[in-house]
Amino acid sequence: MISHFKKIAEELSLSEKQVSTTVALLDEGATVPFISRYRKELTGSLDEVQVAAIRDRAEQLRELDKRRDAILKSLAEMGKLSPELEKQIQEAETMTVLEDLYLPYRPKRKTRASAAREKGLQPLADLLMEQHKFDVLEEAAKYINQEKGVTTDAEALAGARDIIAEQISENADTRAKIRELFIEKGEFSSKVIEGKEIEGAKYKDYFDWKEPVKTAPSHRILAMRRGEKELVLSLDVFPPEDDAIAILDRFFVKSNNAASDQVRLALTDSYKRLLKPSMETEVRLLTKKKADEEAIRVFAENVRQLLLSAPMGQKRIMAIDPGFRTGCKVVCLDEQGQLLENTAIYPHTGSGGVAEAEKTIYHLVHTYSIESIAIGNGTAGRETETFIRRLNLPGVNVVMVNESGASIYSASEAAREEFPDKDITVRGAVSIGRRLMDPLAELVKIDPKSIGVGQYQHDVDQNKLQTSLDDTVISCVNAVGVELNTASKQILSYVSGLGPQLAKGIVEYRNKNGAFKRRDELKKVPRLGDKAFEQSAGFLRIRNAEHPLDASAVHPERYSLVEQMAKDLNCRLEDLMKDDTLRKKIRPERYVSDAVGLPTLQDILQELAKPGRDPREQFEAFSFTEGVNDIADLKVGMKLPGIITNITNFGAFVDIGVHQDGLVHLSQLSNRFVKDPNEVVKVHQKVEVTVTEVDASRKRISLSMKTEEQRPVNKPAAKVGKKRVPEEDFNSKLAALKSRFS
Repeated sequence: MISHFKKIAEELSLSEKQVSTTVALLDEGATVPFISRYRKELTGSLDEVQVAAIRDRAEQLRELDKRRDAILKSLAEMGKLSPELEKQIQEAETMTVLEDLYLPYRPKRKTRASAAREKGLQPLADLLMEQHKFDVLEEAAKYINQEKGVTTDAEALAGARDIIAEQISENADTRAKIRELFIEKGEFSSKVIEGKEIEGAKYKDYFDWKEPVKTAPSHRILAMRRGEKELVLSLDVFPPEDDAIAILDRFFVKSNNAASDQVRLALTDSYKRLLKPSMETEVRLLTKKKADEEAIRVFAENVRQLLLSAPMGQKRIMAIDPGFRTGCKVVCLDEQGQLLENTAIYPHTGSGGVAEAEKTIYHLVHTYSIESIAIGNGTAGRETETFIRRLNLPGVNVVMVNESGASIYSASEAAREEFPDKDITVRGAVSIGRRLMDPLAELVKIDPKSIGVGQYQHDVDQNKLQTSLDDTVISCVNAVGVELNTASKQILSYVSGLGPQLAKGIVEYRNKNGAFKRRDELKKVPRLGDKAFEQSAGFLRIRNAEHPLDASAVHPERYSLVEQMAKDLNCRLEDLMKDDTLRKKIRPERYVSDAVGLPTLQDILQELAKPGRDPREQFEAFSFTEGVNDIADLKVGMKLPGIITNITNFGAFVDIGVHQDGLVHLSQLSNRFVKDPNEVVKVHQKVEVTVTEVDASRKRISLSMKTEEQRPVNKPAAKVGKKRVPEEDFNSKLAALKSRFS
C-alpha cells in the first residue's frame, strides 16, 4: 500500500502524510466521521469527503493489486510470463489496461481462430502478417489438408484471416485506440421498436435520438437504457466506422501487396465481428458506471438534505394519515414521540361524518394539549388540511408532511416490533407525526431508496448506491448527534463505531437498567469494547447527565483537558460552559500538546459555547395555497408556494399541494445561468413558483422560479437543424459559446 500513498496524494491534492495517516486510521477500524471530527491533528484537518475519498481510492488500488497478482500467477503457471509482459502488468494503472494485457492469454471457449490454429494455419497467418511479396494462393495451397478439414486454398486463407482478426482484436494498443475512438466520437442511437409507440409513449423523446457518448448526461443515458430494458427502445453505440478501420489500417497494414490485402480483409472482419461488439459492451458499461455515479451522487445529496431538514422538536403532536372512503387515521404522540391514543375520523363521507370528526379533533387536542398537527400529503391530504384549518384551533400549527416511505415503515419489522398490536395505518400515522418532530430520527428507519427523493435509483448499481447512502446517513446522524436515552436502535446503528448488534444491545441494556447517567456506562453494555466506545462516545448525548460534557460533542478523551481549563480559571466546569466571559479568557495555545492541536481546541471551545448544538436549521411553518388542491385547479400564471421534493440534474420537483409534483426546469430556476440545481435550491426548501404550463392528461406541471420581468412566455423548444435538442443541452452549449466570445 505504501507505493500507492503518493499516487492518492497527487490525485486528491493532499500530502503523502495525510494519506498514509488516514489509511492507517481506517485500517485500525476508525470511521470516517470519527477521523474527520476527532483526529484533525493527525490528518491535517481533512473533512469527511476527503477521508471517504482516500478510503475509496485505497480500496480501488488494493483491488487492482489483487487482480494484478492473480494475473501474474496465472501467466506464470501457463509459462507465458516474459520479463517484458511482467513489466507491463506491474506498471498497469487501471483494471482496463490489466485486462487488455491478459486478454490474449485468458482461457476462452472455442473460437474461429482457435479452430484455425488446430488446422495448422498459424504459420500462414504469421506469414501474411509479415506482408512480404509472395504468391498468396500458392502459399495457401500448401496448407490444404483433407484430414484437418482444409479442402481449398480459400479455406486456408479464411482460417488464417480468422487468426489475424483475433490477434488484432486482442492487441492492447489497438483496443486502447478503438476504445478512445468510441468515447471521443461514438454516438448513442436509440429507436423505438416497431409497434411499441403507444405503449412506450413516455420514451417519445428517444424514439429517434442520437447523442454523442462524450456529452450524454447521466439521466438520459439511464432513461435510454431503461427504455431498452422495457423493450420499447433499441439502443446502439458506435463511432464512424471509417475512422475505426483507418486506425486499424495504420496499426497493421505495412505494405501494398496481396498479403496486405488479406490483412485488410482480416482487420475489417476483426472490427465488425470482434472489436466493435466488445468495445460497445465496454463503453456501455463505462457510461453506465459514470451515469450511475452521477445519479447516486445526486440521490445521496437529496437524501442528505432531506435527513437534515429542520425538526420541529419535542412537541405534543397529532398526526393524521388521510383517506377518503377508509377515513383518516389519527394518532396523538407525546414529546418523545410515544403513542398516546389512536382513532379514525371520516370528514369526507357526509355531514354526519364531518360533525363527528370535528368533535373528535377538538376532544383530542384538548385532552393531550396538542401543539401541532401533521397531515400526510397523500390521497385526501389537501382536503384533510382544509378540514383541520377550518376548525381554527388556537395555538396549533397545521403542517403538511411528505409521507413517502411511511407505508414501507409501517410494514417493516421495526414497526411490527414497536407496535405489534397496531395495524399498518396506525403505524404509518405515527411515522408521519415523528417525521415532523425529527425527520432524521424517523427516516433512518426506512430504506433511503423509498423516501421519494431519487430518480433511476432502481436502475443504478445497487451495491454502490447502498454504500453511498450508508455513508450519507452515517454522516448526517453523526453530524447531528444522538440522544442516548431516547434513540431507537435504528438510529443508534448508524452512530460511528456501533452497528445493528451493539445498537440493539444498548437499547436492551437501557430497558433493563434504566436511563444512562454517564457516557462511560456504555462500557457496561455487553460486547461494547474500548474501540467501539472511542468511536461512538463523542456522537452520543445524555441530556441532564451527571457530567456536564456528556451532553456535548466533546469527546471523553478530552474531558481532563477541559477540566484543566476550568481549574486554571478557578471556576467550575458548569460555569465555564455557561459564562462566555470566562471562555474568552481561555488561551487555546496554552493547551497545545503532541496529542492536541489548535483545530481540536477550537472545536472544544465552540462546543462549550453551545453544548450539543443541532446543526440543522430552525423549523418554519408552511402552508399551501387554499383552494388549490388538484391539478384541475391550476391556471397558467398562478403564483404558488411550494416545497422542493426532489432535485435532478435537469431541474427540481416541487410539491404545490395538488398531489402531483411540478418541475422547475434547470433553465427556469433562476434568471442567471445555472449549471447545477444545488446552486439554487435544496430538498425541503420552501419556494415560490409560477405555473407556466399544465398538461393534465400526462399529469405534467411546468413551473418557474424566475422573476416576472425576465420570464419568457410560451418559450418554444430550442432546435438545432431539424432535431429537437433538450433545453438543458441547448442552454449549456449556448452559455459555453457566449463564454468563448465574452
